[in-house]
Amino acid sequence: MKFKLPDTLILLLIILAAFTLLTWIIPAGEFDRQIVDERELVTPGSYHETESNPAGFFDFILAPIKGFISSAQIIVFIFFVAGSFGIINKTGAIEAGLQSVVRLSRQRPKSKKFVIPVLMMLFSLAGATFGMSEEVLVFILITLPLSFALGYDSIVGVSIPFIGAGAGFAGAFLNPFTIGIAQGIAELPPFSGWEYRLVVWALFTITAIVFVLIYANRIEKTPSASPMHEIDKKSRYKDHEGVEATFNLKHKAVVSIFLSGLVLLIVGVNQWDWYINEISGLFLILGAISALVYRMPVSDAVEAFVQGAAEMIKVTFVIAIAKGILIVASEGMIIDTILQALSTAVKDYPKAVSVELMFYMQSFLNFFLPSGSGQAALTMPIMAPLSDILGISRQTAVLAFQLGDGLSNIIIPTSGVTMGVLTIANIPYQKWFKWVLPLMIIFFLLAMLVLLPPVLFFDWSGM
Repeated sequence: MKFKLPDTLILLLIILAAFTLLTWIIPAGEFDRQIVDERELVTPGSYHETESNPAGFFDFILAPIKGFISSAQIIVFIFFVAGSFGIINKTGAIEAGLQSVVRLSRQRPKSKKFVIPVLMMLFSLAGATFGMSEEVLVFILITLPLSFALGYDSIVGVSIPFIGAGAGFAGAFLNPFTIGIAQGIAELPPFSGWEYRLVVWALFTITAIVFVLIYANRIEKTPSASPMHEIDKKSRYKDHEGVEATFNLKHKAVVSIFLSGLVLLIVGVNQWDWYINEISGLFLILGAISALVYRMPVSDAVEAFVQGAAEMIKVTFVIAIAKGILIVASEGMIIDTILQALSTAVKDYPKAVSVELMFYMQSFLNFFLPSGSGQAALTMPIMAPLSDILGISRQTAVLAFQLGDGLSNIIIPTSGVTMGVLTIANIPYQKWFKWVLPLMIIFFLLAMLVLLPPVLFFDWSGM
């Protein structure tokens, strides 16, 4: 009898219960904090034990509710984006456009093999430059039907934006939310050392693309080889598979509006510091304009918006519970204790070993705090001076942080984005874990390799 993990929501509740128990086992402690450049940073060497604050039964019950409140911004973002997509999908423009791409790939079979590499490269650049993360939830709604239309499965549909952006996020060279913050805390020039990080980014991006291409080619030839073969048969993204749709003038107008919105999104994030609120507003406008251009009745547009948002209900519960896990760990005062224990453990080893332990420490901590900027603020005030003691450049400490933070995001169940993406695609976590594990092993081995040259072969401190 094969072991089967429970539903995503049940799995997260089990993890929440485990964290509740850990607050009774792990001693409570904290570092002193100080405000530097409007960021709350820990003070190195200030760790001290505090009065225990274990989570009780009602803390366990209230954690998902607190998670909803704490995640209100991202939940509103999901509802507004999904609702706007509901309107755009109602026009049939995306479906007709995808079928045009499929027809083109049939007429020119060689063009099909470029779809995955080109799109993954673009998503990787987005992850490397402006830290695409939550935004992936938007693109999943496009790449899933595209993947099915091209003869692939939901795993490929998720991997194109999620693995693509994840590889770029981990190997980032200009991401202001990870490198920018981490280098600022480590007192390094902004985005210095980008030359070597560019090499790291290229290695991780190529690895991700090759891995997904090998899998896509295999399931294209043998669809039953997909772990999602039976589940995908019921996917709502295949509802109209095989129905020919004409890509008419109104469809082209809606797609043009949508693509213009995506360009505006990229500009807004990079040039005008847009974040979730502004992106939510942008998609609300895109949905409204699309309805007007398509001459959709107001009642139909409202119904499509509500239906699109309603399909994200389970996603929001997933995100809320994942956030609730972190709230229990934080209120139980165990995160700083774990950080103190891990940072102490890396001291008494050769430099080449210590830098690898720093990387694994950051990966482990990301399970408790899956936020790039949050983890930078928590760990870099300790890792930067620790790297000086170990004789490791601060640039290398930043690289260990960004790799540990970025790579583990692809697989950890406490990441709201990860679990949200899988829930949208209806991919059970255990199937994703099993599928992505070989890639994660390759990624982790590659991370260990790229951390060695700055320690063994060249001085990165002056870059």
